[in-house]
Amino acid sequence: MKNIIYILLLLTQTFWAQSVFDKGNEHYRKGNYQEAINAYESIIKGKKESCDLYFNLANSYYKLNQIAPAIYYYEKALLISPNDKDIQNNLKFAKNSTIDDIKEVQKVGFEKILGNFTGLFHYNSWAYISVGLAVLFLLFFIGYYFSQTTLAKRIFFVGMFIVPILILMAVGAAIFERNLYISIKPAIVFADVISVKNEPRENATEAFILHEGTKVFVLETVDNWKKIELTDETEGWILSGAIKELK
Repeated sequence: MKNIIYILLLLTQTFWAQSVFDKGNEHYRKGNYQEAINAYESIIKGKKESCDLYFNLANSYYKLNQIAPAIYYYEKALLISPNDKDIQNNLKFAKNSTIDDIKEVQKVGFEKILGNFTGLFHYNSWAYISVGLAVLFLLFFIGYYFSQTTLAKRIFFVGMFIVPILILMAVGAAIFERNLYISIKPAIVFADVISVKNEPRENATEAFILHEGTKVFVLETVDNWKKIELTDETEGWILSGAIKELK
């Protein structure tokens, strides 16, 4: 009985979220961007999320020239769908409106090759690929067992050796991407202008200044201060209220 009630509640919440999402889209089409934002954010408050939800919310903020929240939600959408070209392009447009021009230290050698390979898919996608390959291995085994010709048996036999290697690669990529997702803590600067300090205290010397929309990575927390790192590997301490973490 409890399971039935839970399923009914889940279905009700899903239908409600879809209804509100459609209303938000309608507001967006009519140019009522603030109303669209209100609709989308009410879904988020209901503990629902999706790539499309974050993407449309980011577009709404961008239309109102609110760059920090626009970048924030584009980045949230990319966490779910990292290879989506529309999100990537819109994020580039939004970043063009930011003041800070921070270079990114490029990976080289094996680290770059590994990152490019595992970054092809989200870790959940790699898990699904692993399951698909496991099914393929089973089909190869069945094909080998029931094959009547020598050629077919050889083909299925070779496949039974190759597929496990691909499974290990997919599982390894999933684990690597999952660990990377957990270890990296990106955030977006929401303060218009904020002074980043060399130490976690108000009267510490200033290291540099950041403006809204800049992406940083949180390394550690001390009281109401966050130690951050920029994409050029510069580090400093920033007030917790000046940034909003993506995860």
